[in-house]
Amino acid sequence: MKIQLAHNYEYIISLENLLNAWKEFIKDKKLRKDVQIFELDLMGNIISLHNDLAAKIYKHSPYQPFNISDPKPRKIHKASVRDRLLHHAIYRALYPFFDRTFISDSYSCRLNKGTHKAINRFCNFAYKVSQNHKKTVWVLKCDIKKFFASIDQDILAEIIRDYIPDPDIVWLISRIIRSFYSTNIGVGLPLGNLTSQLLVNIYMTRFDQFVKHTLKAKYYIRYADDFVILSPDKKWPEETIPKIRDFLWNKLHLQLHPDKVSIQTLTSGVDFLGWVHFPNYRVLRTTTKKRMFRNIKNKQGNINTVQSYLGLISHGNSRRLEARLGITD
Repeated sequence: MKIQLAHNYEYIISLENLLNAWKEFIKDKKLRKDVQIFELDLMGNIISLHNDLAAKIYKHSPYQPFNISDPKPRKIHKASVRDRLLHHAIYRALYPFFDRTFISDSYSCRLNKGTHKAINRFCNFAYKVSQNHKKTVWVLKCDIKKFFASIDQDILAEIIRDYIPDPDIVWLISRIIRSFYSTNIGVGLPLGNLTSQLLVNIYMTRFDQFVKHTLKAKYYIRYADDFVILSPDKKWPEETIPKIRDFLWNKLHLQLHPDKVSIQTLTSGVDFLGWVHFPNYRVLRTTTKKRMFRNIKNKQGNINTVQSYLGLISHGNSRRLEARLGITD
């Protein structure tokens, strides 16, 4: 039997939780005009939100879409301040519970995880599979096509109900889920929602469990829709791809990206999470390097920008890059 959420609906919509959520939400946002307008009548707005939730007449407002192009073109959907406050209130109640249900090698949008932990784990796995770099390591690398835009909302709601016994909480989460759709009604989650980051990890838990317990993949790492499996032979990943493809489609209505499925040796260089990995070292992906120098140029060598990128490249073999940035011993 699955563990189930202990919090009730009254806790999530309580004034105390909403106020604490506001304190977390407002960090680094105090100068934004929409935030300042909401804050002019903060208690009135929070009480109004609480009352709508208590009466179960809450409705999510429309999203404001806009495009970004760094690192790649994406459409972000920005919710109103009122709705984003609620997203934080839900997130702070649900995240600690659901994080306990995730496998340890899921690294996206989780506390004390992230890309650096993921690439270090990749290095650790490579060392083990190669038996201290003595044997060939084969890496199956996959990417899910249009990940956020393809999430089936009915399946997601079903997974949520498995873990949350309170029907009112399920109703509220469903309101958030159904507040958006991509190409078809009932499909997709918006990029930009704090809740979306949690919900996609909840959605992919079924896949993670399938890979670990049914496929029995010992050396598996997932970061959002990118995942790798390391193997000491080529045959196993070749036989595994159809099983992965079938599970994703039949159980989650997701598809592997046809151009982003590969099986290659570690010695040939495996591109994963912005780095190209080799047996004894890793180097920054060429496109990432170009973007780094472009951003530094655009910001005229701003010291904070340079320091940020120095932190990034410190996780790989970066002597030449440091030299180009003017950093010497």
